[in-house]
Amino acid sequence: MFSIEEFIIAVFCCVDDVLMEITQIYPIKRRGFAPSLRESEVLTMEVVAEFLGIDADKDIWKYFHRHWLGLFPQLKSRYAFIRQAANCWQYKELIQQKLAQYLGAYSDQLHLIDGLPIPLCGLSRAPNCRSFKSLADYGFCAAKKQTYYGFHGHLIVSGTGVISGFTLTPANGSERDALWDLITRIKGLLIGDKGYLSQFLSGELKEVGITLQTPLRSNMSDSRSRSSVRLMQRFRRLIETVIGQLVERFHIEKIRARDMWHLTSRLNRKILAHTVCFWLNRHNCDPLQFDDLVTEY
Repeated sequence: MFSIEEFIIAVFCCVDDVLMEITQIYPIKRRGFAPSLRESEVLTMEVVAEFLGIDADKDIWKYFHRHWLGLFPQLKSRYAFIRQAANCWQYKELIQQKLAQYLGAYSDQLHLIDGLPIPLCGLSRAPNCRSFKSLADYGFCAAKKQTYYGFHGHLIVSGTGVISGFTLTPANGSERDALWDLITRIKGLLIGDKGYLSQFLSGELKEVGITLQTPLRSNMSDSRSRSSVRLMQRFRRLIETVIGQLVERFHIEKIRARDMWHLTSRLNRKILAHTVCFWLNRHNCDPLQFDDLVTEY
């Protein structure tokens, strides 16, 4: 669909247009001298690099300094780039939310919710790990059937596959508690796994206009039709696809940060990169098919 140069330009146009709209309400505040790069240039480099599987800040700077200095002639100090990228953490979230709104994610009457482990380190290293000491914890991933140390990401996507919300808790954090941070913008049907199975939770959600549907346990009788249960299972594959992309293409399980500021910035840019790719691919019959988005490298 795009050559790599066309992709960089398309990402810049998308990011720059939305950022200009956002900064009319939330102007960028700077201390000291203005940076040599525009914020939209920094965000473009981050999004493109994430798509290419380059997610270390140093490697992002190195890639664009080596290959695309003609498009970003003001790219100079690596440390200035990394600092400016981290300072844009909130604008990454705001741009992603605006694109999700444009894509109809919040008005969609169907959403899916699930989680994924984000390990901080191996279990053997966990007792000596100093990073996120008061924030990370031990948890169990049912899908992988393993205990890990770190965080748990909670994700909600629309019926078309657009990420509508993301939040982070310690690995032992409650899925049901995290759910409330994700549903503030949505209404309609919400499909989750057995971790969200609760009559009390269903009743609370109904009061805010959300109908929760989950698989039942093996010892429970299901009054729903087989066709509706099969349809629910089919839709569940959608969020599994999105999580698979975040893990395999965007490396969301790799933390590469030592404080919450940089971790938040990294996670926000991965969610933003996924949404920008969906936006650029929105006219495709399968917008989640990112493999053909860039055809010439």
